[in-house]
Amino acid sequence: MEVIIKDSAAELATVAADIVQRLVHRKADAVLGVATGSSPVGLYDELGRRVAAGTLSLAGCQAFMLDEYVGLAADHPQRYRNVIETELVARTDIRSERVHGPDGLASDIPAACAAYEQAIRDAGGVDLQVLGIGTDGHIAFNEPTSSLGSRTRIKTLARQTRIDNARFFDDEAQVPTHCLTQGVGTILEARRIVLLAEGEQKAEAIRQLVEGPVSAMWTATALQWHPYVTVIVDQAAASRLALHDYYLDVYAQRPGWQE
Repeated sequence: MEVIIKDSAAELATVAADIVQRLVHRKADAVLGVATGSSPVGLYDELGRRVAAGTLSLAGCQAFMLDEYVGLAADHPQRYRNVIETELVARTDIRSERVHGPDGLASDIPAACAAYEQAIRDAGGVDLQVLGIGTDGHIAFNEPTSSLGSRTRIKTLARQTRIDNARFFDDEAQVPTHCLTQGVGTILEARRIVLLAEGEQKAEAIRQLVEGPVSAMWTATALQWHPYVTVIVDQAAASRLALHDYYLDVYAQRPGWQE
């Protein structure tokens, strides 16, 4: 697991965008895994700037969303499909029809989840998965005690998650209680994973992710099993890392040939 500590949100976005850009330059039809929430917004802004400048094109790419609320109307602004349209599709040249998400309005939820897993397989799997992390250490909507081998399914949101996400709604009561989410096992099949986190409120989750034991209580810790994970955090999110200075040294002394 690679840990990159930067001083500002802009630097986090630049490092993450560089990773995306190197992949797309090698593989124009790359399959991207995209997250919602606050963490990846700066990355999507930076990708948009590069597309506008003509240094990057996502037109040949496909994208698969991590999760979706269950029961939100198709035109609800917080439906994650609409959020991704606003934050990623509208800012870049990736086409809407090449962005896929689980169907939170499906009449047959298990069938919709199975179909989504199959769609990812049919696309050849995810080349690069972008992740955020919850304050309780969850990735996607894999709440504490989720199976570390889980697949796309329906989940009940934890109270803390609903409190954290209430900022996107008028009040907590409007936050849905259920979601469809890629499972931890699904996420671990991505070839490369980039996780972004900012702020002191994420510091304990980052400490557990990087230095804690693998545990279903902190589902992000399953990423320790993945061979190619990059964790990009600001100083506040890195503030509880025991080996903070070592991670700075590793990144500073990184060989020039190593991506």
